[in-house]
Amino acid sequence: MPHAASLRLIPPESRRIAVSGGAGGIGRVLVAALAEAGCRVAVLDLPASLERHGVPDGVLSFPVDATDEASVGAAMAEVEAQFGSLDGFVALAGFTREKYAVAETPMDVWDEVLGGNLDTAFLTCRAAVPLLRGGNDAAIVLVSSGLALKPTPGYGPYSVAKAGILALTRLLAQENAPAIRVNAVAPAAVDTAFLRGGTGRGGDDASAAQRLDIEAYLRSVPLGRLAEPRDVVGPILFLLGPASAYVTGQTLHVNGGLLMP
Repeated sequence: MPHAASLRLIPPESRRIAVSGGAGGIGRVLVAALAEAGCRVAVLDLPASLERHGVPDGVLSFPVDATDEASVGAAMAEVEAQFGSLDGFVALAGFTREKYAVAETPMDVWDEVLGGNLDTAFLTCRAAVPLLRGGNDAAIVLVSSGLALKPTPGYGPYSVAKAGILALTRLLAQENAPAIRVNAVAPAAVDTAFLRGGTGRGGDDASAAQRLDIEAYLRSVPLGRLAEPRDVVGPILFLLGPASAYVTGQTLHVNGGLLMP
């Protein structure tokens, strides 16, 4: 029989975990769950997002522009000064912009969306890896999207960026095994500010226009509802914890049955 501790589905107490994008809709629920589990947590996010939402008591926060190499390096140096090493890292930062067909997408929109999703994942994971190599049973979880495998017209740069994150996940998993496990979750639409643009990018305003026809979307979801942040947080906690100790390079789809690859 396996030891009971090996069946724990969430990270153990005192695990040192950093979350990029931890002030966003999914991030806030994840950070609260990690703190409740007794983990030592650091949130890296935009200054405006940290100011607006704050972090739970006992959680550290570091302002960062995750598209800027120097900013990411400085923030991760602060994390290292506080924690020494990391046992887990979650790359949640990301956003989208207004919808365009690929043939009509302005170059600045293409560059901004790829930079805000794929570049941020690359920069933050690259900066986190040295800290994770000194950690215990270290794990990275990147957040992709169902749009990576099932692109939808209007979401060209976002779909391409999230597909790149899946490739990045597999590369990091191969390059850093066995010291660091690396996996991804790929949610469908989640009921957060992201559907209105993103935390810190106007999506916090409840009056902002939705970027998705919710009623039409739900007709294609077998489970018949929009995902909530906790639906995504559970799988992330699992992938950070000891129960997934033999899982790396994988993508866990969280979409209510919308996509069954």
